[in-house]
Amino acid sequence: MSLHHRPLRVRALSALPASMAVLAAAACTPGGSDEARVDPPPTPPAAVAGLCAALHKELPETVAGLARTRTEPESDLTAAWGGSAIVLRCGIPKPPKMLDPKQEGVHVNGVAWLLEKLDDGSGGGFRFTTGLRLAYTEVRVDKEHATDAGMLVGLSTAITATVPEGIASY
Repeated sequence: MSLHHRPLRVRALSALPASMAVLAAAACTPGGSDEARVDPPPTPPAAVAGLCAALHKELPETVAGLARTRTEPESDLTAAWGGSAIVLRCGIPKPPKMLDPKQEGVHVNGVAWLLEKLDDGSGGGFRFTTGLRLAYTEVRVDKEHATDAGMLVGLSTAITATVPEGIASY
């Protein structure tokens, strides 16, 4: 079973792992930059890029208390809040971990999210990736701002409004 076809072990928003708990005050701290470098932006098929452009217009101005930040290069496929504290990329390829039945996920406002703790040398943090939508959307959150998955509420609302449910086939 996978998020590609249906949700895996899904935890309620309030039952997220303790490892996601960081001081709540950190969520209000600026990310330290007025722009986020996103290299490279995704290169999805045209239909998916259209869904991502619609999502881009609906994204909230603040996430986890952080203001929206300009991305470099500018793209309808990317968005950021608090510098590079929270970075969204829409139209990414299907993550291989999406097929692993042992991966954990959460449901937030009707959107299934694959949850991955990052230990990639970038200082940690988390990556959330949508499943069961016609475009895969990734949200990377640095360790300082990953207080809980509550930050996904506004993002999930925008995704529900713009990216239809289904199985992405790219």
